[in-house]
Amino acid sequence: MLRNKKIIVGVCGSIAAYKAAILVRLLVKAEAEVQVILTTSASAFITPLTLATLSKRPVLTEFVQGSQGVWNNHVELGLWADALVIAPASANTVAKFANGFCDNLLSATYLSARCPVFVAPAMDLDMYQHPSVQDNFRKLQAYGNHLIEAGYGELASGLVGQGRMAEPEEIVQVLEAYFSGSGKIV
Repeated sequence: MLRNKKIIVGVCGSIAAYKAAILVRLLVKAEAEVQVILTTSASAFITPLTLATLSKRPVLTEFVQGSQGVWNNHVELGLWADALVIAPASANTVAKFANGFCDNLLSATYLSARCPVFVAPAMDLDMYQHPSVQDNFRKLQAYGNHLIEAGYGELASGLVGQGRMAEPEEIVQVLEAYFSGSGKIV
């Protein structure tokens, strides 16, 4: 179901960024074309080289590449994609999306996207449950985005609760269900 689908995977700054490597690998294995956009803070958790190797494409991080002035056109990216998957989605990026802030390539691509958007948040349990974050989740869903709820379990902080990013296999299942036309998203 994902064969030849063009999927942008947006990776935000979170310890769960290591799961993005697994997600990209699973999507490529399913024969999807994967383009990774990495936020600046995400590169502290996972390298562009890892994601570029797995996706078989250069990872995009900025509007302009190097000193040659090559532009990573966010509008073109938004039109290219069949799906935009943000995994992990940080509280910061969720807030940007929910409120229309556009200060990086990922948020500009989100605002330009005409495809379905799937948001898989990852954050500590108190952040996840904070009323402002919950309000931002509701806003995103009201805009037609699909929220892939965070799981319950041990978090990087050592606390236990909701906030673990959905497992990559679950995210792939959600995408397959969406593209199968079954109308039911897991």
